[in-house]
Amino acid sequence: MITKLNLATNPFRNRTTPYLLSLVLIVFGAIGALLALSQWYTLSKENEIARKNVGEMEAEVKRLKGEGEKVQQQLSPDERELLVASHKLVANKTFGWSRLFADLESVLPGGVSASRINVENVYRDGDRVKAEIELGVVSRDYQSVMGMIGTMNNSGLFQAELRGQDLQKNDRVTYTEYTLRLIYTPAYGYSTTARNEVAQGGEAQ
Repeated sequence: MITKLNLATNPFRNRTTPYLLSLVLIVFGAIGALLALSQWYTLSKENEIARKNVGEMEAEVKRLKGEGEKVQQQLSPDERELLVASHKLVANKTFGWSRLFADLESVLPGGVSASRINVENVYRDGDRVKAEIELGVVSRDYQSVMGMIGTMNNSGLFQAELRGQDLQKNDRVTYTEYTLRLIYTPAYGYSTTARNEVAQGGEAQ
């Protein structure tokens, strides 16, 4: 007598494969965790070294500043005046006048013309040379002057403030002279006009 086997009542079961897959996932997870832990430890050590270096530099700057103040306290009034004058002389020598004119030209719109430039003071602020400037401009369009002031303040080179305006008349035209106070901080590298000239020269070649 032949008995037919119904396979549906006794399906095939593989009990090993799920355990192997779980074991592989656990191994990969452990390896990932170890790598992440190793990277975190490395970054932590680097941050600790960086904090230590910054602390040492701050302490050195504080020490040098204290020594500088002690030296200045020991100077006579005449020596202090000489020191200030020498610092101002160095600032003047490192100040680029042609760059100032080029940077001013780059922010002056077509309807505004410079009438006078008076550099009142040149000084050092940290590692930057700055200048206090009284600038006179003439224009028949108030909005052009206001737009120019906005352009100056957004340029990173000038801090501009309107100080006064004076209506001028002659036989032919009527215009207004505006007086501005500027704080000028030259940028590192080329001036705006010089960069444009270099770029144009490169394109011409």
